[in-house]
Amino acid sequence: MSDIQKLADGVRTGNIRSLAKAITLIESRNPDHSGDAASLLDQLLPDSGDSIRIGISGVPGVGKSTFIEALGMNLLQQGYKVAILAVDPSSQLSGGSILGDKTRMENLAREANAFIRPSPAGSNLGGVARKTRETMLLCEAAGYNIIIVETVGVGQSEIAVAAMVDFFLLLQLANAGDELQGIKKGVMEIADAILINKAEGENRPRAELARQQYENALHLLRPKNDHWQVPALLCSALHHQGIDEVWNLILDFVATMKKEHQFTSKRQLQATDWMWTMVMDNLKDLFLQDKNVAAMIDQVQTGVSNGTTPPSVAAKRLLEAFKRN
Repeated sequence: MSDIQKLADGVRTGNIRSLAKAITLIESRNPDHSGDAASLLDQLLPDSGDSIRIGISGVPGVGKSTFIEALGMNLLQQGYKVAILAVDPSSQLSGGSILGDKTRMENLAREANAFIRPSPAGSNLGGVARKTRETMLLCEAAGYNIIIVETVGVGQSEIAVAAMVDFFLLLQLANAGDELQGIKKGVMEIADAILINKAEGENRPRAELARQQYENALHLLRPKNDHWQVPALLCSALHHQGIDEVWNLILDFVATMKKEHQFTSKRQLQATDWMWTMVMDNLKDLFLQDKNVAAMIDQVQTGVSNGTTPPSVAAKRLLEAFKRN
């Protein structure tokens, strides 16, 4: 039996060390590891797919980690196995990242049926880790039937995550001034539900007002789906209030999408989109690693920066250098 077969068997049995090792393998940027990573994914793909994939986003300080821990603990009590894939903001200067999710979800991190994987976003568009989709498949093969992807909540990360999950939840605050001024229309259009967190104590009336404002705004937008009206809800993750309502809403959404035969078709479209994303990703790597391109890229880039070379001309020169192979 090969090492990859042993690793795949370890993942299937739910062995945490095997799962972590498998994720490290597919996240590797070392070209020597790509063959083993592809073989591992081929072996485990038939064991994946049996989960509900949830994307959660919101501005820093909205309480994403507190909410995810509260939801996760609730789901564990119901008998689910929960995997949290938390994409951390990486420094564009040093390449480092905080990777502090396990310290922010201490109770969940101690649970045997919970798996938390912080992953640096690096230079990927929107802060989504390069291999998040493959990591979801590995977690599903390991028996995790709830996959939660947490994003940094900035830039285009919400759109990127919405393209890989079944249900996308947007967390908002009620005390950030005029809520309608803070609405990002593009994010509103991809959300399947909006949740006003920290709706407790003196903040409760403001949260209720914010919920009404969001509901009014949602009715002005064209529905994302003809079979689903995006709701706005309240919760207090800190006090574990409203968590059951959120989970029941997600179950209703999944049931509706399956009834309308849209659940599977959406995943099929996501898989195709994933394929083309990986094609473009790998083409960029091949391009940058090409010896002809590498030999002239600094000079060409300097010319563009100095204003002596038009960007279109510089791009053409690099592409012609690449095509000489």
